[in-house]
Amino acid sequence: MTLPGSLSRRAFLSLSGVGAASLLAGCASSGTYNRPYAPAPAYGGPMAIARPPARGSAEVAAMYSEIVDGGFVIPAVPYERIDPRYYRQRVIDPTGQPPGTIVVDTPSRFLYLVESGGTAMRYGVGIGREGFAWQGTGVIQWRQKWPKWTPPGEMIARQPELAKYSADNGGMPPGLKNPLGARALYIFQNGEDTLYRLHGSPEWQSIGKAVSSGCVRLMNQDIIDLYDRVPNKARIVVWQ
Repeated sequence: MTLPGSLSRRAFLSLSGVGAASLLAGCASSGTYNRPYAPAPAYGGPMAIARPPARGSAEVAAMYSEIVDGGFVIPAVPYERIDPRYYRQRVIDPTGQPPGTIVVDTPSRFLYLVESGGTAMRYGVGIGREGFAWQGTGVIQWRQKWPKWTPPGEMIARQPELAKYSADNGGMPPGLKNPLGARALYIFQNGEDTLYRLHGSPEWQSIGKAVSSGCVRLMNQDIIDLYDRVPNKARIVVWQ
């Protein structure tokens, strides 16, 4: 989507109001994975990053192996086909944010969980297509293991086959095919639900791309790891 030069993305989203927010709630894939990678900018200084785990290392194989969680068998990720920059790894914190803060660096396709001592856990993410992205500061108000997914009315209008998962029909049950994956973290701002989520996804090939209807997706193995590390009511910052 191309916006007029005098209209910023933030202003566009504000004007779009509930309509744009309901699209965000879909958190579903566009089915295309061709958005190019954007190099990471520096935030207050050079970005000191630890050497990423090697593609064929036992460490990476263990991180992305098949796991059983909540009664579901999550398949192993073919990590050899993913750029190593997107592997879960501990790095020198480049964000300058307080410990416990989640930072989504949208241009770089990274999510950081800031730790004490100057480090951060970094995860590769897939982010929303242009026009559906959200930015700002909020709070992880609610967290859910194996959440239900309820497509918004606008999405059902475009894809009538999703009507069986409408709110009136109880949504899509948890499972491996559910677009929210193994975990969902719900972002609130000023006490209100932004309808913007951090969530799992089996679509490992979407990591590092701009594909979803606005939400930030991680590999299921990574969202489980993040979920277990995030403090209650964690602050979250999303940069565009």
